[in-house]
Amino acid sequence: MAGWEDLEAIQQSLEPPPHREEDLLCLRVFGTEEGQRLLKWLREQTVEQPCWGPGSDPSYGYFLEGRCSLVKELEARIKRARNLK
Repeated sequence: MAGWEDLEAIQQSLEPPPHREEDLLCLRVFGTEEGQRLLKWLREQTVEQPCWGPGSDPSYGYFLEGRCSLVKELEARIKRARNLK
């Protein structure tokens, strides 16, 4: 039977690792005027578009939602990096 130390190790392994360097990299890349323009364009092409339409294959909606999640991940990383400073 596992002891408390084993349970604590399992809990720590379930926590997502900090991605400080990647967050700061996203801020450096997208923190410029050109980067903000690019991120705005990415958002317009993905997040602000419908991810599924009537009669479309459901797999197409999953594909488009995956694209949206990448843009949302970039935005979340930028926000986290700004809070680090």
